Amino acid sequence: MARSIRPDAVLIQAVIAGALSFAHLHDIAVAAGQDGWKAWAYPISVDLLLVAAWRRLRILRAAGEPARAAWTWFTVALTASLGANVATAGLLDLANVPAWLRILVAGWPALAFLGGTLLVHTPAHQATDTTPAPVPEPAAEVALTRDVPAPVPAPEPEPVADPVPALPPPAPVPAALVAHARKVADAHRTATGTPIDTATLGARLGVPGPMADALALQLTGKD
Repeated sequence: MARSIRPDAVLIQAVIAGALSFAHLHDIAVAAGQDGWKAWAYPISVDLLLVAAWRRLRILRAAGEPARAAWTWFTVALTASLGANVATAGLLDLANVPAWLRILVAGWPALAFLGGTLLVHTPAHQATDTTPAPVPEPAAEVALTRDVPAPVPAPEPEPVADPVPALPPPAPVPAALVAHARKVADAHRTATGTPIDTATLGARLGVPGPMADALALQLTGKD
């Protein structure tokens, strides 16, 4: 089914505005020394850069990314278009344009090529998916089908008593010294009525403590 073409006021206005801007840019290029097909290529270059920058702006804004570079090239193209429209309104002598305008027009192709290349070959980063991954539910524990006997506690070890240090073996006592000690002990018992103690025996005989202990054992019959 064929669709009827209906006039659109906005579309008509865009065509008229584009044609006028195109003509103004062409006139500026001719006045700056660009003739022939080159003068017609300048308006196309400016409009294409303007459209490319606007399209890039929409992509970056939809992706939520900064669009500073796209805004920069959009401003450059818009300034070139508006500057040409204002310059041809009688404010500029097209028969004798200044040198800076000739420089701008001559350098525009390189500037437009750089801007178009940066806009096209700078891909937008994909938005990072911050949705957390689903956490798998823990598997149900499997119940044991048989009874497990309770562990029997191990008996606590009985405390081990500290071993009693063994007494050193008695020092060897000469028989003559034993006989002399027996006489001293008998004399002490006769005089005091009590057995002689080890310290007194050692003092009477003039022997050290271990020897006095050995003599006391010999006298008491515990040898």
